[in-house]
Amino acid sequence: MARIKEMLTSFDADDLKEFEPEAKVGLIATVNPEGLPHITLITALQAKTPEKLIWGQFTEGMSKKHVKSNPKTGFLIMTMDRSLWRGKALWTHEARKGEDYAMFNNKPMFRYNSYCGIHTVHYMDLVGTYGREGLPMGRIVLSLLLTKLAKSRAKGTSEGRILKPWAEGLFNRTDTIKFLSYVDTDGFPVIVPLIQCQAPDSTRLVFSPHAYRRELDNLKPGMSAAVFGLTLDMEDVLVRGVFRGFERHRAAKLGVVDLTWVYNSMPPIPGQIYPETDLKPVVNF
Repeated sequence: MARIKEMLTSFDADDLKEFEPEAKVGLIATVNPEGLPHITLITALQAKTPEKLIWGQFTEGMSKKHVKSNPKTGFLIMTMDRSLWRGKALWTHEARKGEDYAMFNNKPMFRYNSYCGIHTVHYMDLVGTYGREGLPMGRIVLSLLLTKLAKSRAKGTSEGRILKPWAEGLFNRTDTIKFLSYVDTDGFPVIVPLIQCQAPDSTRLVFSPHAYRRELDNLKPGMSAAVFGLTLDMEDVLVRGVFRGFERHRAAKLGVVDLTWVYNSMPPIPGQIYPETDLKPVVNF
């Protein structure tokens, strides 16, 4: 069983260039005012120095509010060669001008964007990182096979639909990558790759813990967990639910998350999908 690596207090200086391309996965986990985990896709996440992270904001969303009331964050960067950097950071401040503002807006993704550019740059101090990691593909493939084999026996008992058919299908697509976040004992949210996660129905998610077993063992029944699903087409959905523990189905051990909340984080208008909210008329023009 792999041991969880000790955290480093700085990035390797040679790795900083790896974070600059826009063609990568950048995730930030935050904690909402109720103490629950939240995950946001921010491809503009990169390191400014070995001890500082920066990211650019061009859409509105919950994470940008969360960091101002609770600066403790978790982060993940995954490059095209499937190298990972994860860790914890403290949000410190934001800026709407300066060299970093100009740098982000000169990148092709924003320089040639007809609709919007980066309007705010956020700064974070690195607390700790595991350094460069590789995805344990052997364990992930085995976990995915075990999850697919057993998930039909792990359906929920709740009546009614929580995930829309599109979102349920997204979690079961072969090109979807998934990540789980929970709030650690030190108050920082952590992010764990959970590619093996599947939806046996619209009310819950299940996963084999064979990959990232030591980190998933930190989940305790009753804890809140957020799961973010992202396809290669950059379609995504965020859900949150209650971790029910590990159960055996068809001789496979599966972690179970009963869903309580669904959120569309895609632009142009992020918003809550479940529980459904009442539509409000536009009165100000």
